[in-house]
Amino acid sequence: MPRLALCTLAVCVLAIAAAVVSFARGSWLGIVWILIAGISSNMAWYYLRKARADRERTGAAG
Repeated sequence: MPRLALCTLAVCVLAIAAAVVSFARGSWLGIVWILIAGISSNMAWYYLRKARADRERTGAAG
């Protein structure tokens, strides 16, 4: 798994945890954390697909 995908996945998990804590304390700031989790999740998927495509392209060429 690519390093950038792991980092963005970690950010996603931490953002979800922060959102849960925010909502548990009664703060609406959790909405921002949910948005950050969504963005980082999309970034993780992008980096995973990009690594897979790069791996297939180099495998087909070489």
